[in-house]
Amino acid sequence: MKQHLIVLDLDGTLLTDQKVISPKTKMILGKAREAGHQVMIATGRPYRASEIYYRELGLNTPIVNFNGAFVHHPKDDGWGLHHTPIGLDVVHEVVESMHSFDFHNIVAEVLDDVYVHHHDEKLMDIFSFGDPSITTGDLRNYLKADPTSMLIHAPYEKVHAIHDHLSEVHAEVIDHRRWGAPWHVIELVRSGMNKAVGIDRVSKSLGISKDRIIAFGDEDNDLEMLDFAGVGVAMGNAIEPLKNIANEITLNNNEDGIAELLMDRLKLKL
Repeated sequence: MKQHLIVLDLDGTLLTDQKVISPKTKMILGKAREAGHQVMIATGRPYRASEIYYRELGLNTPIVNFNGAFVHHPKDDGWGLHHTPIGLDVVHEVVESMHSFDFHNIVAEVLDDVYVHHHDEKLMDIFSFGDPSITTGDLRNYLKADPTSMLIHAPYEKVHAIHDHLSEVHAEVIDHRRWGAPWHVIELVRSGMNKAVGIDRVSKSLGISKDRIIAFGDEDNDLEMLDFAGVGVAMGNAIEPLKNIANEITLNNNEDGIAELLMDRLKLKL
């Protein structure tokens, strides 16, 4: 069988609701690699919050982080580092405009440096994974470098209005999408950035054509990736828009959906 590239989203896809990789899925991914296939991760998370799973699977491939805004090879510095941040001037405009809305907080990440507009213990818990440098204070004063991504945390009833404002005013320079429940968060990256952009770069470096890419996802930041892949697979727990464009729908993230599909499609056995 020809070599395939297996692309894995993390939350809600590779990871169970307990944020672990199930033994069966881990074993089948190992079998796929033994059979000559390549396995990679493509996530909205920063590298510091995905490295633990990269190492657990023993991967030796590039990784896509921040939904395509950062792509690198953790084990090969010569592969290149591709970082496409948002312009600082745009960030200042967004922060300024958010003061017209009711928002909880704004977070900016410059790779592994985290900047938080207002001190917030719950957000600190999320962003402290991987022990980053965290700076708290008005982003217009403290943020001095172009950020990889931004997050706007707002009350549920305000998210739609903020979403519309960003679409109307900043559509040419940033792309934005919502996180799934329970967090009412809008995530911003530079315009044109998505997981498919990073996967395209990786697949070309590996010499694997689009038709031999199998990509798994569950949320709206996986839409471009599933559309790009030869075989786009929506998890059983995926949002409906993703299921609508997927080539395949597998079991959910707590039922070894990845393992079940790969066993069938790549003729793998436990």
